[in-house]
Amino acid sequence: MASLPMQLLAPFLRLTRKPLTATAERTEARLARGRQPAPLPRSLLRKFRVEQRSVEGFSCYSVMPRAAGTSVPGTAARAVLYLHGGSYISPISTWHWRFIARLAAAGHRVEVPLYGLAPDYSHRDAPGLLASVYRQLLEDYDPRDVAFMGDSAGGGLALAFAEQLTELSLPQPRRLVLLSPWVDVAMENPELGAVEEVDPWLSRAGLRVAARAWASGDPLADPRISPVNGTLSGLPPTDLFVGTHDLPYPDVLRLERLLKSAGTPVSLQVADGGVHVYPLLPVPEGRAARKRILELLRA
Repeated sequence: MASLPMQLLAPFLRLTRKPLTATAERTEARLARGRQPAPLPRSLLRKFRVEQRSVEGFSCYSVMPRAAGTSVPGTAARAVLYLHGGSYISPISTWHWRFIARLAAAGHRVEVPLYGLAPDYSHRDAPGLLASVYRQLLEDYDPRDVAFMGDSAGGGLALAFAEQLTELSLPQPRRLVLLSPWVDVAMENPELGAVEEVDPWLSRAGLRVAARAWASGDPLADPRISPVNGTLSGLPPTDLFVGTHDLPYPDVLRLERLLKSAGTPVSLQVADGGVHVYPLLPVPEGRAARKRILELLRA
């Protein structure tokens, strides 16, 4: 059963977030408006060393513990390549920065590339950027000390990128940590309907508009867009976090089954009554998930 804070959060999300993807028209209006990334919180700038640079024409941030030193970025013990969610159309948010700060506080260097969003960019623009960021990270780290992590669309993108590493002549990281990953943007799983009714946040009508914008004319089933259809063998150990009141839940369960069939080690953490990307939220289930994530990164 969901905690009381989670239960209280659900009606707030239904009032404030659900309308954003409730109809195709509303999502199209969001695409037309565009939005700016949330600025780095002042507390993050005070507590951590933050470096910004341009990679392939996109902004990329390195967030590091100050104790790691002031001149050698690679002195943090381990690194995380973090990809934010937002349906491929919304920029990084304050909630993402707060979660990134928790990773840095645990001693990790966190690389945060702000990949191009639809409709100005598509899935075809992401691999080159991510490959460049990862190559730069490997100048300071062994791949066994790097994890890929992402939430929602960022989780789907992290998985899609991991599936392309062999053709990019890059090594797999130590592990993948995927939070409510959007791994099938076609959203044709018949089990989605029942979950959509209890999800206070997401609706397929609007998300399909975002998916088509990200696909930019390519089939939604393309593994580069819906990585549940990709090659799942040869991937590193993968940790999945999802709630039962989270629209991607049925597809995450399907992904877990396919990973097991492919021989990829996988763990699944399910929060009863948990909403979308609950590990980022200020609820007991979120705190428990964050603790578990840090344990996995230390393992």
